[in-house]
Amino acid sequence: MIEIKKNHFLFNVEVNKYLNSIIKKKSFANGYIFYGPEGVGKKQTALQFIKEIFKQSSPVENIEEKIANNNHPDFLIIESESHLAAKSSKSSHPEKTTKSESEIIKIAQIRNIKTFLGQKSINSAKKIVLIVDAHLLNEAASNCLLKTLEEPTNGIFILLTSKLNLLLDTIISRCQIVKFRSFSSNQIKSILKDYLDRSEFNINSKITFEDLINSGNGSPIKLWENFEIWNELSDSITSKLEFPIKDNLEILEVSKSISEKLEIYQQISLVNFMQIIWWRKTKNINLVKKLEKLKSHLRKNIQPRLAWEITFLKISMEDI
Repeated sequence: MIEIKKNHFLFNVEVNKYLNSIIKKKSFANGYIFYGPEGVGKKQTALQFIKEIFKQSSPVENIEEKIANNNHPDFLIIESESHLAAKSSKSSHPEKTTKSESEIIKIAQIRNIKTFLGQKSINSAKKIVLIVDAHLLNEAASNCLLKTLEEPTNGIFILLTSKLNLLLDTIISRCQIVKFRSFSSNQIKSILKDYLDRSEFNINSKITFEDLINSGNGSPIKLWENFEIWNELSDSITSKLEFPIKDNLEILEVSKSISEKLEIYQQISLVNFMQIIWWRKTKNINLVKKLEKLKSHLRKNIQPRLAWEITFLKISMEDI
Protein backbone atom coordinates (compact mmCIF):
# COMPACT_ATOMS: atom_id res chain seq x y z
CA MET A 1 0.00 0.00 0.00
CA ILE A 2 1.35 3.43 -0.93
CA GLU A 3 1.96 5.59 2.12
CA ILE A 4 0.71 9.17 2.16
CA LYS A 5 2.81 11.46 4.33
CA LYS A 6 0.10 13.99 5.26
CA ASN A 7 -3.64 14.00 5.86
CA HIS A 8 -6.29 16.07 4.08
CA PHE A 9 -4.12 16.53 0.99
CA LEU A 10 -7.21 16.46 -1.23
CA PHE A 11 -8.87 19.52 0.27
CA ASN A 12 -9.71 22.04 -2.39
CA VAL A 13 -8.54 25.51 -1.37
CA GLU A 14 -11.45 27.32 -2.98
CA VAL A 15 -14.04 24.96 -1.48
CA ASN A 16 -12.38 25.07 1.92
CA LYS A 17 -12.43 28.86 1.94
CA TYR A 18 -16.15 28.84 1.24
CA LEU A 19 -16.91 26.20 3.90
CA ASN A 20 -14.75 27.97 6.48
CA SER A 21 -16.72 31.17 5.93
CA ILE A 22 -19.94 29.24 6.59
CA ILE A 23 -18.53 27.82 9.82
CA LYS A 24 -17.24 31.21 10.96
CA LYS A 25 -20.60 32.92 10.32
CA LYS A 26 -22.60 29.89 11.54
CA SER A 27 -24.84 30.47 8.55
CA PHE A 28 -25.76 26.86 7.86
CA ALA A 29 -28.17 25.86 5.10
CA ASN A 30 -30.51 22.94 5.56
CA GLY A 31 -28.84 21.05 2.73
CA TYR A 32 -25.62 20.97 0.71
CA ILE A 33 -24.72 19.03 -2.42
CA PHE A 34 -20.99 18.37 -2.83
CA TYR A 35 -20.76 17.80 -6.58
CA GLY A 36 -17.74 16.84 -8.68
CA PRO A 37 -15.80 13.94 -10.25
CA GLU A 38 -14.95 10.80 -8.32
CA GLY A 39 -11.80 10.85 -6.23
CA VAL A 40 -11.34 14.62 -5.78
CA GLY A 41 -11.94 14.74 -2.03
CA LYS A 42 -15.69 15.31 -1.65
CA LYS A 43 -16.12 12.84 1.20
CA GLN A 44 -12.90 13.85 2.96
CA THR A 45 -13.92 17.50 2.79
CA ALA A 46 -17.44 16.70 4.00
CA LEU A 47 -16.11 14.82 7.03
CA GLN A 48 -13.80 17.70 7.88
CA PHE A 49 -16.70 20.17 7.50
CA ILE A 50 -18.85 18.04 9.80
CA LYS A 51 -16.08 17.86 12.38
CA GLU A 52 -15.70 21.64 12.43
CA ILE A 53 -19.47 22.10 12.84
CA PHE A 54 -19.52 19.74 15.80
CA LYS A 55 -16.48 21.39 17.39
CA GLN A 56 -18.35 24.70 17.55
CA SER A 57 -20.88 23.42 20.04
CA SER A 58 -19.29 20.41 21.64
CA PRO A 59 -16.26 20.03 23.95
CA VAL A 60 -16.28 16.27 23.39
CA GLU A 61 -12.87 14.80 22.63
CA ASN A 62 -12.11 12.46 19.76
CA ILE A 63 -14.78 13.99 17.53
CA GLU A 64 -12.84 13.06 14.39
CA GLU A 65 -12.46 9.46 15.54
CA LYS A 66 -16.16 9.21 16.42
CA ILE A 67 -17.14 10.53 12.99
CA ALA A 68 -14.70 8.22 11.19
CA ASN A 69 -16.06 5.22 13.10
CA ASN A 70 -19.66 6.36 12.61
CA ASN A 71 -20.42 6.33 16.32
CA HIS A 72 -21.06 10.04 16.95
CA PRO A 73 -24.61 10.29 18.36
CA ASP A 74 -25.47 13.30 16.20
CA PHE A 75 -24.05 11.99 12.92
CA LEU A 76 -25.67 9.59 10.45
CA ILE A 77 -24.11 8.34 7.22
CA ILE A 78 -26.21 6.78 4.46
CA GLU A 79 -24.52 4.56 1.87
CA SER A 80 -25.58 1.94 -0.64
CA GLU A 81 -25.22 -1.71 0.32
CA SER A 82 -22.43 -2.10 -2.24
CA HIS A 83 -20.40 0.57 -0.39
CA LEU A 84 -20.96 -1.22 2.90
CA ALA A 85 -19.97 -4.54 1.34
CA ALA A 86 -16.77 -2.98 0.00
CA LYS A 87 -15.96 -1.63 3.46
CA SER A 88 -16.55 -4.97 5.14
CA SER A 89 -14.19 -6.63 2.65
CA LYS A 90 -11.72 -3.76 3.15
CA SER A 91 -11.83 -3.10 -0.56
CA SER A 92 -10.93 0.31 -1.96
CA HIS A 93 -12.03 -0.64 -5.46
CA PRO A 94 -15.73 -0.44 -6.30
CA GLU A 95 -15.30 -2.99 -9.09
CA LYS A 96 -14.45 -5.64 -6.50
CA THR A 97 -18.08 -5.80 -5.37
CA THR A 98 -20.29 -8.31 -7.13
CA LYS A 99 -23.32 -7.64 -9.29
CA SER A 100 -25.61 -9.29 -6.73
CA GLU A 101 -24.91 -6.53 -4.24
CA SER A 102 -27.35 -3.63 -4.24
CA GLU A 103 -26.15 -0.47 -5.92
CA ILE A 104 -29.04 1.71 -4.77
CA ILE A 105 -30.03 3.60 -1.64
CA LYS A 106 -33.42 2.35 -0.51
CA ILE A 107 -36.39 4.10 1.07
CA ALA A 108 -35.91 2.23 4.36
CA GLN A 109 -32.54 3.92 4.78
CA ILE A 110 -34.07 7.37 4.20
CA ARG A 111 -36.88 6.62 6.67
CA ASN A 112 -34.18 6.04 9.27
CA ILE A 113 -33.24 9.69 8.83
CA LYS A 114 -36.65 10.77 10.17
CA THR A 115 -36.15 8.61 13.23
CA PHE A 116 -32.63 9.99 13.69
CA LEU A 117 -33.71 13.62 13.37
CA GLY A 118 -36.68 13.01 15.67
CA GLN A 119 -34.29 12.36 18.54
CA LYS A 120 -32.82 15.19 20.57
CA SER A 121 -29.24 16.21 19.82
CA ILE A 122 -26.80 14.96 22.43
CA ASN A 123 -23.45 16.64 21.86
CA SER A 124 -24.15 19.37 19.34
CA ALA A 125 -26.63 22.01 18.24
CA LYS A 126 -27.21 20.29 14.91
CA LYS A 127 -27.62 16.70 13.80
CA ILE A 128 -25.91 15.95 10.49
CA VAL A 129 -26.80 13.46 7.77
CA LEU A 130 -24.22 12.53 5.11
CA ILE A 131 -25.51 10.71 2.01
CA VAL A 132 -22.71 9.16 -0.06
CA ASP A 133 -23.36 8.84 -3.81
CA ALA A 134 -26.78 10.41 -3.52
CA HIS A 135 -27.42 9.66 -7.22
CA LEU A 136 -27.98 6.05 -6.13
CA LEU A 137 -31.24 6.98 -4.41
CA ASN A 138 -34.10 5.07 -6.02
CA GLU A 139 -37.32 6.88 -6.89
CA ALA A 140 -39.10 6.08 -3.63
CA ALA A 141 -36.05 7.05 -1.56
CA SER A 142 -35.68 10.31 -3.51
CA ASN A 143 -39.27 11.31 -2.86
CA CYS A 144 -38.96 10.40 0.81
CA LEU A 145 -35.79 12.49 1.10
CA LEU A 146 -37.52 15.43 -0.59
CA LYS A 147 -40.27 15.42 2.06
CA THR A 148 -37.65 15.25 4.80
CA LEU A 149 -35.78 18.20 3.31
CA GLU A 150 -38.99 20.23 3.14
CA GLU A 151 -39.76 19.78 6.81
CA PRO A 152 -38.08 22.13 9.31
CA THR A 153 -35.67 20.06 11.35
CA ASN A 154 -32.62 20.39 13.53
CA GLY A 155 -30.52 18.68 10.88
CA ILE A 156 -28.03 19.52 8.16
CA PHE A 157 -27.96 17.35 5.02
CA ILE A 158 -24.81 16.85 2.95
CA LEU A 159 -25.25 14.91 -0.29
CA LEU A 160 -22.22 13.70 -2.24
CA THR A 161 -22.54 12.99 -5.95
CA SER A 162 -20.63 12.84 -9.22
CA LYS A 163 -23.88 12.71 -11.22
CA LEU A 164 -25.95 15.77 -10.41
CA ASN A 165 -28.29 15.09 -13.35
CA LEU A 166 -29.58 11.95 -11.61
CA LEU A 167 -30.89 13.87 -8.59
CA LEU A 168 -34.43 15.24 -8.52
CA ASP A 169 -34.56 18.90 -9.53
CA THR A 170 -36.65 19.54 -6.43
CA ILE A 171 -33.90 18.12 -4.21
CA ILE A 172 -31.26 20.21 -5.98
CA SER A 173 -33.35 23.36 -5.55
CA ARG A 174 -33.45 22.87 -1.78
CA CYS A 175 -29.69 22.55 -1.38
CA GLN A 176 -26.64 24.73 -1.88
CA ILE A 177 -24.29 23.25 -4.48
CA VAL A 178 -20.59 23.10 -3.60
CA LYS A 179 -18.67 22.43 -6.81
CA PHE A 180 -15.49 20.32 -6.78
CA ARG A 181 -13.19 20.30 -9.81
CA SER A 182 -10.70 17.79 -11.16
CA PHE A 183 -7.06 18.39 -10.32
CA SER A 184 -4.81 19.71 -13.07
CA SER A 185 -1.69 17.78 -14.09
CA ASN A 186 0.47 20.38 -12.33
CA GLN A 187 -1.56 20.05 -9.13
CA ILE A 188 -1.22 16.28 -9.20
CA LYS A 189 2.53 16.56 -9.80
CA SER A 190 2.71 18.84 -6.78
CA ILE A 191 0.76 16.34 -4.70
CA LEU A 192 3.07 13.53 -5.78
CA LYS A 193 6.05 15.63 -4.78
CA ASP A 194 4.72 16.90 -1.45
CA TYR A 195 2.59 14.05 -0.11
CA LEU A 196 3.80 10.75 -1.51
CA ASP A 197 6.47 8.63 0.13
CA ARG A 198 8.90 8.56 -2.80
CA SER A 199 10.55 5.36 -1.55
CA GLU A 200 7.32 3.54 -2.46
CA PHE A 201 7.05 5.20 -5.84
CA ASN A 202 8.77 2.95 -8.38
CA ILE A 203 7.17 3.31 -11.80
CA ASN A 204 7.25 0.24 -14.03
CA SER A 205 9.40 1.00 -17.07
CA LYS A 206 6.48 0.24 -19.40
CA ILE A 207 4.60 3.32 -18.25
CA THR A 208 5.85 6.86 -17.99
CA PHE A 209 5.31 9.38 -15.23
CA GLU A 210 2.88 11.19 -17.54
CA ASP A 211 0.99 7.93 -18.23
CA LEU A 212 0.46 7.48 -14.51
CA ILE A 213 -0.81 11.04 -14.07
CA ASN A 214 -3.13 10.73 -17.05
CA SER A 215 -4.57 7.48 -15.68
CA GLY A 216 -5.99 9.37 -12.71
CA ASN A 217 -8.10 11.62 -14.97
CA GLY A 218 -7.69 14.51 -12.52
CA SER A 219 -8.23 12.35 -9.42
CA PRO A 220 -5.30 11.75 -7.04
CA ILE A 221 -7.18 8.89 -5.36
CA LYS A 222 -7.73 7.13 -8.68
CA LEU A 223 -4.06 7.67 -9.48
CA TRP A 224 -3.00 5.89 -6.23
CA GLU A 225 -5.34 3.00 -6.98
CA ASN A 226 -4.13 2.66 -10.57
CA PHE A 227 -0.50 2.72 -9.50
CA GLU A 228 -1.06 -0.03 -6.92
CA ILE A 229 -3.01 -2.18 -9.38
CA TRP A 230 -0.34 -1.78 -12.07
CA ASN A 231 2.35 -2.91 -9.64
CA GLU A 232 0.25 -5.99 -8.81
CA LEU A 233 0.29 -7.12 -12.44
CA SER A 234 2.85 -9.68 -13.48
CA ASP A 235 5.50 -8.78 -16.04
CA SER A 236 4.39 -11.77 -18.11
CA ILE A 237 1.14 -9.91 -18.82
CA THR A 238 2.24 -6.28 -19.03
CA SER A 239 5.21 -7.08 -21.27
CA LYS A 240 2.85 -8.34 -23.99
CA LEU A 241 0.65 -5.25 -23.94
CA GLU A 242 3.10 -2.47 -24.72
CA PHE A 243 1.76 -2.45 -28.27
CA PRO A 244 -1.31 -3.98 -30.02
CA ILE A 245 -0.91 -7.72 -30.61
CA LYS A 246 -1.03 -8.95 -34.22
CA ASP A 247 -0.47 -12.70 -33.85
CA ASN A 248 -3.75 -14.64 -33.43
CA LEU A 249 -2.26 -17.42 -31.30
CA GLU A 250 -0.66 -14.89 -28.97
CA ILE A 251 -4.01 -13.07 -28.72
CA LEU A 252 -5.68 -16.26 -27.48
CA GLU A 253 -2.89 -16.97 -24.99
CA VAL A 254 -2.83 -13.44 -23.57
CA SER A 255 -6.63 -13.29 -23.32
CA LYS A 256 -6.68 -16.58 -21.41
CA SER A 257 -3.91 -15.42 -19.06
CA ILE A 258 -5.59 -12.07 -18.30
CA SER A 259 -9.05 -13.54 -17.69
CA GLU A 260 -7.73 -16.33 -15.45
CA LYS A 261 -5.14 -14.41 -13.42
CA LEU A 262 -6.74 -11.00 -12.91
CA GLU A 263 -9.83 -9.87 -11.04
CA ILE A 264 -12.32 -7.80 -13.04
CA TYR A 265 -11.24 -4.53 -11.35
CA GLN A 266 -7.64 -5.29 -12.30
CA GLN A 267 -8.65 -6.01 -15.89
CA ILE A 268 -10.50 -2.69 -16.12
CA SER A 269 -7.51 -0.79 -14.77
CA LEU A 270 -5.26 -2.67 -17.19
CA VAL A 271 -7.47 -1.51 -20.07
CA ASN A 272 -7.21 2.07 -18.80
CA PHE A 273 -3.42 1.88 -18.96
CA MET A 274 -3.51 0.23 -22.37
CA GLN A 275 -5.62 3.12 -23.68
CA ILE A 276 -3.10 5.64 -22.39
CA ILE A 277 0.01 3.78 -23.55
CA TRP A 278 -1.36 2.82 -26.97
CA TRP A 279 -2.67 6.33 -27.61
CA ARG A 280 0.75 7.76 -26.78
CA LYS A 281 2.41 5.34 -29.19
CA THR A 282 -0.13 5.22 -32.06
CA LYS A 283 -2.48 8.24 -31.78
CA ASN A 284 -5.15 5.87 -33.14
CA ILE A 285 -8.56 6.85 -31.74
CA ASN A 286 -10.16 3.60 -32.98
CA LEU A 287 -7.98 1.61 -30.58
CA VAL A 288 -9.15 3.75 -27.67
CA LYS A 289 -12.80 3.30 -28.67
CA LYS A 290 -12.50 -0.48 -28.97
CA LEU A 291 -10.83 -0.67 -25.55
CA GLU A 292 -13.59 1.53 -24.12
CA LYS A 293 -16.16 -0.99 -25.36
CA LEU A 294 -14.10 -3.76 -23.77
CA LYS A 295 -14.33 -1.98 -20.39
CA SER A 296 -18.10 -1.85 -20.77
CA HIS A 297 -18.24 -5.62 -21.28
CA LEU A 298 -15.94 -6.24 -18.33
CA ARG A 299 -18.06 -4.09 -16.00
CA LYS A 300 -21.04 -6.23 -16.96
CA ASN A 301 -18.91 -9.34 -16.38
CA ILE A 302 -19.94 -10.72 -19.77
CA GLN A 303 -17.56 -13.62 -20.60
CA PRO A 304 -14.33 -11.66 -19.92
CA ARG A 305 -12.07 -14.05 -21.84
CA LEU A 306 -14.25 -13.85 -24.95
CA ALA A 307 -14.45 -10.06 -24.61
CA TRP A 308 -10.65 -9.81 -24.58
CA GLU A 309 -10.28 -12.18 -27.55
CA ILE A 310 -12.80 -10.34 -29.71
CA THR A 311 -11.35 -6.94 -28.84
CA PHE A 312 -7.77 -8.01 -29.56
CA LEU A 313 -8.79 -9.64 -32.85
CA LYS A 314 -10.61 -6.51 -33.99
CA ILE A 315 -7.63 -4.35 -33.00
CA SER A 316 -5.24 -6.67 -34.87
CA MET A 317 -7.06 -5.77 -38.09
CA GLU A 318 -6.43 -2.06 -37.55
CA ASP A 319 -3.88 -0.37 -39.79
CA ILE A 320 -1.39 0.81 -37.16
